[in-house]
Amino acid sequence: MSSPATPPGVSEPPPAPHSRLGTFWQRVSEGRRIDDLWSQFAADARSSYGFYGKDVDWDEVNQLSLWKRPLRVARQLFWAMMNKLTPARRILLLMALVFLVFSGVKFQFGPGKTAEIQTEFISALIFLLLLSLELADKITMKRDLEIAREIQAWLVPSTPPVIPDAEVAFYTRAQNSVAGDYYDAFYPTDDASAGGQLMLVMADVAGKSVPAALLMATLQASLRTIASEGLPLSELAIRLNHYACAHSLGGQRFTTAVLAEFDPTTRRLAYVNAGHNSPVIRRANSSTERLESAALPLGITPEATFPSAEVTLQPGDTLVLFTDGVVEAFNAAGEEFSDNRWLNIIRGLPNLNAQQTLQFLMKSVEDFVGATRQSDDITCLVLRCS
Repeated sequence: MSSPATPPGVSEPPPAPHSRLGTFWQRVSEGRRIDDLWSQFAADARSSYGFYGKDVDWDEVNQLSLWKRPLRVARQLFWAMMNKLTPARRILLLMALVFLVFSGVKFQFGPGKTAEIQTEFISALIFLLLLSLELADKITMKRDLEIAREIQAWLVPSTPPVIPDAEVAFYTRAQNSVAGDYYDAFYPTDDASAGGQLMLVMADVAGKSVPAALLMATLQASLRTIASEGLPLSELAIRLNHYACAHSLGGQRFTTAVLAEFDPTTRRLAYVNAGHNSPVIRRANSSTERLESAALPLGITPEATFPSAEVTLQPGDTLVLFTDGVVEAFNAAGEEFSDNRWLNIIRGLPNLNAQQTLQFLMKSVEDFVGATRQSDDITCLVLRCS
């Protein structure tokens, strides 16, 4: 019996590891298919080009003639890469290039007497040394970031709280090892779980990686402390803003946020939107409402006020809170996912529970983005009334 044909567009898997070469290939590739490896390489290449391309003076390049542009771009990309190295490693790189360029040069001392310089091996050893040094730095930093990610994971809930006649689910994925996004769902007082109000939070610190993550951690600690005092939502936001202003580097590290209190008994949702992406309420009849921003982000000015608003949820209604990493995700063609696309997907949600709804929404984003490397932190929280 003949084996079924490989579907169109799907590459053949690598051969089974029946030899040492096959075993070596499986170990190096971790069993991934050729098309997966190529997609990962293409995403890495685009990301690296964007990283170094930020140091290219594109205005100057565009003023040159077409035949001069590639050389100018190559030169500026080379210097951008050099500037990322330490001075000692720059010297090593230059030495490796010199040995590579002058390898094979012949000198003639007389009739029939020549000497040829062969330095490719020396150049390769220097490049290998540079690679090992950079790799050691990366592994050390990655280990530190893994620890930071574990600490950050302790600051946000890992399991959803129990909510009478409602349920909540959340998801976050950092662009790097740590994120500047913050989500939370908690009862501010110990006895609140017996019928008190649930605090819902979605926030996004300006910036990425470690600086944003550090500010996110301090914001979380401040919010938890202030919320336990039982202040009205507007006053809570004012207090939090004062703290954010004291640590915002003159407004450079501001934070957009949605702070909400949900009463499971009455299904009343009071909220403050401080410059954040407008959450979406998807009603049971498929209509949608937005919780628009009515205030500046936290950390801009100490004089800012934060008016609150209220809305009532009904059985079957779904509240979706998210950060800008969702709607600003883009695919390989550079097309943005967009707020309109996100809103249309929410309108068309099937009848699912909170966790299934969250998975449906995140899969919609992942299917759109494909293999393109993530450009920002992505966080989403779903509250569904039953």
